[in-house]
Amino acid sequence: MQLNTYTNQTIALAGIAQAAALVDQLATTGTADPIALEASIGSILKIDSDSVVDVYGSLSGLKLGLEQMQAQMSGYKIPSHQQARYAASIVYLENQLSRNKEMLKTIQTGIARAQAQSEQFGVLHENVIANLGDIYFNTVRTLAPPVMVNGEQEYLSRTDTTNKIRALLLAGVRSSLLWKQCGGSRWKFLFYRKKIVAELQDLLKRV
Repeated sequence: MQLNTYTNQTIALAGIAQAAALVDQLATTGTADPIALEASIGSILKIDSDSVVDVYGSLSGLKLGLEQMQAQMSGYKIPSHQQARYAASIVYLENQLSRNKEMLKTIQTGIARAQAQSEQFGVLHENVIANLGDIYFNTVRTLAPPVMVNGEQEYLSRTDTTNKIRALLLAGVRSSLLWKQCGGSRWKFLFYRKKIVAELQDLLKRV
């Protein structure tokens, strides 16, 4: 399949935006959009896919991320500073991770175990999410600076919420890797903003 297209780059960017939005939801409300959550967590486990869309199951699974990007890039909505910070941190950490081959191998091994778990229990089973959270905590989180998540302490103190947040940050890193594999780069994001907005509008019509 052809990876280097603006459509694929926009889909991967929406994956980053969705992960950041879900982290913010969990940290501030203790809950998250279940369809988006399954799509984002599931994307970590999709190593071999027929298309970029298939990484997230379907476009409908990325609706939250697509809507967040369109609203913020089109000026329809005041950008969430927390979500923007999470997304920027995710991209920064992925840049560091991509240069650390040993850490990438460790992550791949852990994901293979999580894949086997998900086949037995399901993508959103607590054991699968805890495993993915541990992968993030023991690898990506050790890179500097770690993502500092702000929210309500009553939610952030819960182990299940913490595991979901860590797993979603790993999902964001996976989407950032995918974005680069599809030819994405910072200068393209800056100089082809109108093109990305047009792609977002087209993708949302297909959700």
